[in-house]
Amino acid sequence: MPLSASPVIRRVRLGAELRQLRRGESLTLEQVCGQLGWASTSKLSRIELGQSRPDLADVLDLLDVYQVPPPQREALIVIARDAAAGRGWSRALGEMGERQRAYAELEAGAAGIVEYQPAVLPGLVQTPAYARLRLAAAALIGPELDLEAEVRARGLRQQVLRRADPPHYTALLDERVCALGGMPVDVWREQLWHLVALSELPHVTIRLVPGDVPSHDGVHPLAGFSWYVFPDPADPRTVMVETLTTDLRLVAEADIARYERMVEWLSAVALPATETAAVLARQAERPEIPRPADPVEDAVRAPVEEVPAAERDAERLAG
Repeated sequence: MPLSASPVIRRVRLGAELRQLRRGESLTLEQVCGQLGWASTSKLSRIELGQSRPDLADVLDLLDVYQVPPPQREALIVIARDAAAGRGWSRALGEMGERQRAYAELEAGAAGIVEYQPAVLPGLVQTPAYARLRLAAAALIGPELDLEAEVRARGLRQQVLRRADPPHYTALLDERVCALGGMPVDVWREQLWHLVALSELPHVTIRLVPGDVPSHDGVHPLAGFSWYVFPDPADPRTVMVETLTTDLRLVAEADIARYERMVEWLSAVALPATETAAVLARQAERPEIPRPADPVEDAVRAPVEEVPAAERDAERLAG
């Protein structure tokens, strides 16, 4: 069974609803906080921006100020309870880092997910060995990372694709993401077969984006991103943009519309799912490929030819 609606998305929606109600009453932040005896406007501002877990009593006080009628009031109370959820989600998601938790909360409550990756495979489709390699590389930048805990967290997140009513998941992958690169051949081969197996699930679509396709009107996604839609159509569609050190969560309609147009373009140029599976299977069946030669490393390791002493003396005298 899926978890209840994502708390982070419910907070965004609740904040937007409360802000609309306040403006409908032509009230300022200061006026509302004055009526409720709140010391400053920052508390209300954070609630409206979806930046804090709301206290249900505070939400009830706000609904009183805005004189919300019973049907709408009851619906907002349900949203507020979802937005205030914490412990149940923490137990269900287990122990994971802040960045993984942000994705896990969105994934667990989503009805549909589309991910684009130009550099590495998305966490939901990584094998443990592949995840360990990638997380080990990330640990060089953030040494506080608990490698094995994060690998286990990957596995916990991936259960969303195996639950009874999973989201429809689509991965749009730059073809270079599936190249051998510098990883061990056995890890690479296992990962490719894992992608092929996942693509056989009825709710999973994996498609390769050729690296030589022209950009869309001069625009090409510069970073990986994930797009989420939720069972309740009133919950805001959301995009997470991945960066080196943090991730950006976008919910503004204008931002979402731009990424949805990018998803449409990527979907138009990507290989069909069946062809993608065939390409991945052919790659996985190739004979073992040696790791690409590194000319600098080869130069360092090359044996140094011993110069005869007579030649060294002649060179020294000539100099």
